[in-house]
Amino acid sequence: MSLEKSKELAGKLLSSAGITINGKNSFDIQITDDRFYNIIFSKGELGFGESYMNGWWECDHIDELVYRILRARLDEKIRKNLAVIVLAIKTRLFDLQTKHRAFIVGRRHYDLDNELFSLMLDSSMSYSCAYFKDTDSLDEAQKKKLALTCGKLQLKPGMKLLDIGCGWGGLAKFAAENYGVKVTGVTVSKNQVEFAKDLCKGLPVEIIFDDYRNIKGKYDRVVSVGMFEHVGYKNYRTFMKVVRKLLADDGLFLLHTIGSNYSTTFTSPWIQKYIFPNGMLPSIKQIGESMEGLFIMENWENYGHHYYKTLMSWHHNFVKNWDRIKDRYGQRFFRMWTYYLLSSAGSFKARENQLWQVMLSKES
Repeated sequence: MSLEKSKELAGKLLSSAGITINGKNSFDIQITDDRFYNIIFSKGELGFGESYMNGWWECDHIDELVYRILRARLDEKIRKNLAVIVLAIKTRLFDLQTKHRAFIVGRRHYDLDNELFSLMLDSSMSYSCAYFKDTDSLDEAQKKKLALTCGKLQLKPGMKLLDIGCGWGGLAKFAAENYGVKVTGVTVSKNQVEFAKDLCKGLPVEIIFDDYRNIKGKYDRVVSVGMFEHVGYKNYRTFMKVVRKLLADDGLFLLHTIGSNYSTTFTSPWIQKYIFPNGMLPSIKQIGESMEGLFIMENWENYGHHYYKTLMSWHHNFVKNWDRIKDRYGQRFFRMWTYYLLSSAGSFKARENQLWQVMLSKES
């Protein structure tokens, strides 16, 4: 496609979403390099993100830009490109979330740098959706999320709680301190293990570096917050069978996960390449099929509208503290991370992504 044709088509598509190229609105895209036009049609969403990383376009409010793009479904109009086709074929042919491959996301994302995450997240180091009920404070909203989660689990002193995907140990610490439970946390990130062990020092908390499929024992309660997105559709049923085996007969399991409106077998090519390798978002249908005959669904709630505010808070903290880590990461990383946080925020505002807490009891 010629540059002139690419410019014309891009202008028409964006105009249908209320976006003007080089316009005056804060959500209008400002093109700084004409290479932008061809890459978005040859590489779709992957090209859109990479072109921002390259500095080929700017926007004052990327979250609002992405929101409008998704609401107008422009992504669907240019989605059928080679990057998506290759990724779809790859995920159908291969299990990208085997026991061996499960540690890739730990090395490439969660092991980046504990300081990076500590400067971006709240004091509890919760890297999942906060609960902004009656507060605008990220710290307070994350405490409310932890209390909400533990309350649903009906924790009592002396219970054994398994936290699959325990992150930096914030939930384990909160549960042990406030509910008197014994916690086993599991993560595939070595950096998280070190941080969580230090955070929970002196508490009845054990932090393990391992894949969920290797966990042994019996637990009164199981929780998984922001980890199911790394399980993969080929392993959803396996995950549920593992949890059922580990859970006491009268136990409860809370699944906290980002979800998709549609059943897919792959994720965004840009997210796959730069942020969360081998990840994907489950649908209601996929979760339902994975738990059928294993669990009873007691409650299913959507907190997706809280994730927009969470991501915007993380971005605010990231930008505010950037000078403290910029020499380690560089400007391309800054643009990549900015696009990751703000485009994700836009997807939640557009209701493309959801955040579910699913409360399950064991089917006897």
